[in-house]
Amino acid sequence: MIARFEELDWQSTPLGDLTLRRRNEPAVGHEIYEVKLGDEYLMSSLFTVAEEALATLGLDATSGSGLNVLVGGLGLGYTAVAALRDERAGILTVGALTVIDRLAAVIRWHERRLLPVSTELVDDPRTALVCDDFFAVMRMPPPTDAMGYDAILLDVDHSPRHQLDPSHGALYSADGMRSLDRHLVDGGVFALWSDDPPDAAYMAVLRGVFDDAEAHVIDFANAVTGGTSSNTVYVARSRRRGPLT
Repeated sequence: MIARFEELDWQSTPLGDLTLRRRNEPAVGHEIYEVKLGDEYLMSSLFTVAEEALATLGLDATSGSGLNVLVGGLGLGYTAVAALRDERAGILTVGALTVIDRLAAVIRWHERRLLPVSTELVDDPRTALVCDDFFAVMRMPPPTDAMGYDAILLDVDHSPRHQLDPSHGALYSADGMRSLDRHLVDGGVFALWSDDPPDAAYMAVLRGVFDDAEAHVIDFANAVTGGTSSNTVYVARSRRRGPLT
């Protein structure tokens, strides 16, 4: 059986040619959506377990409800929608969700309802989609009137060592993590998706800046290979900078 491909969008971007396509996948018997940047596969709706775990594990490390959450990287939208769906004792965990993506084309895909979760994401009044460079935003100090984020969930690069753009690399250093930490409330949570196994050097960076840093290995069935694949979700809690209340 030959897979049928349909190109839904193609855009030239500063990072390379960006393509959104839909195709039949014989191994699973239904349509899947894929994103390519140049010759690299960025993401697929066939594998969303770890992207959703990024939201659930990150939010599990917070407390309370009505949280102010930032997602770096929109992609197919599964991390953002998992955050919107998250509940604690029957109460929605997230009060406001900001999603930053550098590529305007990706935001337009969702505004055009091209992807399976687009309508749920865009129609939720808690959602704000922002076209900006997440890494540049994290390098800047937060505005003086900013309330701070209870959680920052990041899924842009393949891993701390394998970045889509060399300019992203500085974020994964100790100084970069400290810059990001300024955007969190006291005790706020930073969580990161990675396609690589847990990285001991990066864990050392996290533990030098944050408290309670952990690397969670997320296993999921791979219908294409017939085996099991794994991703990593790092979760770390910001150290309290003020008095305990």
